[in-house]
Order: sequence, then C-alpha cells, then structure tokens
Amino acid sequence: MTGILDVATRKGLFRFRREVDGWEAGPPAFLGEPVTAVLADSRDGMLYAALRLGHFGVKLHRSADGGETWTEVAAPAFPKQTGAEAGGPSVDMVWTLAGGGEDRAGTLWAGTLPGALFRSTDRGESWSLVESLWAVPERERWFGGGYDNPGIHSILVDPRDSGRIAVGISCGGVWLSDDHGGTWRQGGHGLRAAYLPPDQALDPVSQDPHRLRACAAAPDVVWCQHHNGIFRSSDGGATFEEFVDVRPSVFGFAVAAHPADPETAWFVPGVKDECRVPADGRLVVTRTDDGGRSFAAFGDGLPGEGSYDLVYRHALDVAADGTTLAMGSTTGNLWITEDGGERWATVSANLPPIAQVAFA
Repeated sequence: MTGILDVATRKGLFRFRREVDGWEAGPPAFLGEPVTAVLADSRDGMLYAALRLGHFGVKLHRSADGGETWTEVAAPAFPKQTGAEAGGPSVDMVWTLAGGGEDRAGTLWAGTLPGALFRSTDRGESWSLVESLWAVPERERWFGGGYDNPGIHSILVDPRDSGRIAVGISCGGVWLSDDHGGTWRQGGHGLRAAYLPPDQALDPVSQDPHRLRACAAAPDVVWCQHHNGIFRSSDGGATFEEFVDVRPSVFGFAVAAHPADPETAWFVPGVKDECRVPADGRLVVTRTDDGGRSFAAFGDGLPGEGSYDLVYRHALDVAADGTTLAMGSTTGNLWITEDGGERWATVSANLPPIAQVAFA
C-alpha cells in the first residue's frame, strides 16, 4: 500500500499521508495559487510543482525534502524572439510533467499550453523547446478543445527504452518518437472524432485524446480516454481499437492503467460537450479486467444522485500496488479506494477544485 498522495488544486498543493486511522493532509504549499502539475520523481526523490499565476506567468518549484521547503527553478519558456518575430508564443500553462527514464537522471519533460514539448536535462534548472515537434507541418491543423489553443497533456516514456516517447495532444492526436524527441511520426491511427465530417473522422491529426496512460509492466499497451470514446493500443500508441458498448458513457477525461496487468484500466464516465457532469447525476468509476471486452461500473461510496463532480484528465491515479486509487473532482471532493475501485471512501469534501492526484 502506498503512503503518500499529492493533490494539486486551484489554491495550492496538498500532500496526504497514510496514517493508521486514514489519510491526513499536511500544511498546504503555495496556498491560494493554482497548481497545474505535480511530479514526484522516483529516481532521485525530487518533487516538482508547476504554477499558473496569470499576470505573473508560469512558475516551477522543486523540493528535495518532500515538500517541506521549495526552490524556484526555471519554467519552460519559448526562445526569445527579436525583430519581426517579436511577440511570439508564450507558455500559458504547464499541463503535465514526466521523468525522462531511469538511464537519464535529471531529464524531465513538460507538456504545455500552447501545444509545446520542453525538455530539461538538469532537474529543471533550464529548459529547451523540442523544436522537432513544434515544427511538424501538421501543427497547422491542430486546434484547441477545452482551451483556445491545443495543448500537450500526456507524456509517456517507455521504461524499457527512454528514447521511445508518446505524447497526447488536444486536439492534435498522438505523436511518437523513437530517438528522444529528435524526430516524430503520427500515431493514433484508429482514433475516431465524431465531431468531424464523416470522411474526416479517422484523420489522426484532428483527434482529441483526453488522456493517455500505459501499463508500466507492458508499456506497449496504451489506454486512451478520447473525447468520443475509450480506446486501447497494443503497439505503443501507433494504432488503437475502440470500445463502444460501455455504460453509462464512453465520454470522460481521466484514465488509469494498472501498473502490472495490461488488461485492467479505470475510467470516469460523464456527459460530454457543454454538459460535462456525471451521467444521470450519479458518479461512478468503470473498470475493465479483460482488455476492454467488458466493463463494470462501481459507485459504492461515491455520490449516488445529484452529483456534478467533474474529474479532470490528471485527477485519477493508481498506486504501484494496483489496488489503491485516488480520484479528485472540480468540486473539491477527494476519494480513495483500496480494493481496485469497488468501494470508495471520502478523504476530503472541502478542497479547492482538483487538477491532479498523484501517488508518490
């Protein structure tokens, strides 16, 4: 059983610890400030938190003592432009952070709004734009989903080979690299966008994968919660198959992949487009144990009626034991299950809107 859970919210970062009588939160960090991404790096114990401070810009902080003290480090930023190019893009938000692999100590990846990928090789002291992805011709056809601009929200680094990277872009599909981001190719073939004309629905460039998660023990298996459904890849994100008969809904944002069993994944269904609330006002989590051939819905301990909880892309996580999961909502509810999602317990009902939960 894991013992530490980081919860990034609109008004600070909360670290919960598993105590004898339940999960308890320590003092919040960055109280009052929007924390958009958090990463507990298992390679060296560093903890990172990204902040979105509006007029004051994007900030990144690093802690070497589990969040007791923090040091501000460089935030991802586009190269400075001069002359006719002045006034170019700027980073509006760090949407996700990922470690660069066991063989690349200190390497971090960051996905941002607008849709850029950045790399640091010195634990966040400096960052460089991955120009090769920024320059793909298909970028002209990327567009925003929930935000005005496209954004990178998912970064998967293959634990067997840190040069193999998959990124998910809303809305720009899935992109794959085999050489640490030196070159890229389009993945996500088989994803389907019902919001496009029928003859364009399978265009991989215009897809809106809401979240990508891979099985750590079998990283070729990638689960995707898409704007239009639930998909599974068995080739690292190059191609996907769709599952359509999933109740109560195939729409959602979050997905968690079992760390050891590639057949098991969890989703949080909802009503899509302008509504974005639980189906029938009842919050449930769906789970497949057989690779998507069947799904079961679990709601024990979750709101049974009148629920308006929305679970964001990064607000569902599974611990290394494969049975402990955490889930947070936009209404500040935080739940944990210790039996694979079948029964949930409320840890807090008074948090600010939750952007991410992550087991350390």
